[in-house]
Amino acid sequence: MRLPEIAMPTKPGSKAPRAAFRPPQEQYEYLRKGAVDIIRPEELLAKLERSHRTGVPLTVKVGFDPSAPDLHLGHTVVIRKMKHFQDMGHRVVFLIGDFTGMIGDPTGQSKTRPVLTKEQVKTNAETYKKQVFKILHPKKTVVEFNSRWLGRLGSAGLVQLASKYTVARLLERDDFAKRYKSGLPIGVHEFLYPLAQAYDSVALECDVEMGGTDQTFNLLVGREVMREYGLEPQVVLTMPLLEGLDGVEKMSKSLGNYIGINEPPREIFGKVMSISDDLMWRYWTLCTDLPQRDIETMRARLATGELHPKAVKTDLAKRIVADYHGDDAAAAAASEFEKIFTRKETPDEIREVRHRAEGGSIWVPKLLAECGLSKSSSEGRRLIEQGGVTIDGERLTDPRSEIPAAPGTSRLIKVGKRHFVRVTFD
Repeated sequence: MRLPEIAMPTKPGSKAPRAAFRPPQEQYEYLRKGAVDIIRPEELLAKLERSHRTGVPLTVKVGFDPSAPDLHLGHTVVIRKMKHFQDMGHRVVFLIGDFTGMIGDPTGQSKTRPVLTKEQVKTNAETYKKQVFKILHPKKTVVEFNSRWLGRLGSAGLVQLASKYTVARLLERDDFAKRYKSGLPIGVHEFLYPLAQAYDSVALECDVEMGGTDQTFNLLVGREVMREYGLEPQVVLTMPLLEGLDGVEKMSKSLGNYIGINEPPREIFGKVMSISDDLMWRYWTLCTDLPQRDIETMRARLATGELHPKAVKTDLAKRIVADYHGDDAAAAAASEFEKIFTRKETPDEIREVRHRAEGGSIWVPKLLAECGLSKSSSEGRRLIEQGGVTIDGERLTDPRSEIPAAPGTSRLIKVGKRHFVRVTFD
């Protein structure tokens, strides 16, 4: 079946330079690290063997709908796997779904998502591009926007695409099925999302598409639709959803259990050090490039007492900070952490806040909120009741506490283990 006559991204052909590939089996073992599922493993190995024989890299695609531009470590799990394919000499396409982003991915949604404007999509896409190159090799990454082919598909092409899949198959999707049974609305445009994502694979002639386990349905639709267009189906490789700092829920900004890659180095370092010893191994596997055999060796050494958990976690924290801020920042963050938490000293750099003195004193929960140490006075009260607030080295326990606020005086406030602010009253 012929594709509509639209411009397609260039795929390396016979004239492409031979890549210095490792042996196929060695590549396969490296690429499967941390993966939940490969559909199908024998197809991936066959593609790797063909690529090794011909010197033509595989085309590996991951799509990102630019609806949440601030990346955290959970997002980087699949991005790091993209880098692994780059390490093996393959062609990685970072696909920004500027067209599909205006539909909205229905995955995991109990109601229709609001549609993004073109301006929102464009702004978020630029933010993504700046962040992903902290992991991916910029010169080895093909950045594409799927509006380039989906926007030119036209009504005839869209009808042809819609004919490749059935409503019955779409309703097999868990979130659609639940909404349908509950009588909740499903927009017709939402049915187009997995088909549009599948068409991306057709346009790019993908060899491999990756995503989180929550994307499995969409990725499998891509395999079926590629067959309908007479193409060899892509291999699907899914990565796990990384647990957040609580070790229970998946990492999410809305749950507050995340580690943002743009956060300050010492904040990232401290958050990594706060995870449990058990969860630490998930982070080693999914958030670093260390080979799995080396991780298992380290785990065995810890079990025999040869290594201490704190030393292993410190190494992990330094590696993660270094990935996003560099080695010098990682070393400084480690030194700062040692100073504050081991030697119980005050950090060298403390945020300074000027506060207007009103009257002779100020209610501490109010001061915490106004200095950005709590979201509200109510949260400030809870922090004090939990013993998480000290002022000039004295721990507060009474949420009704007030402190003198005379002009020219200053106070050193500490909230939790990592947050310091020096308040000077004017």
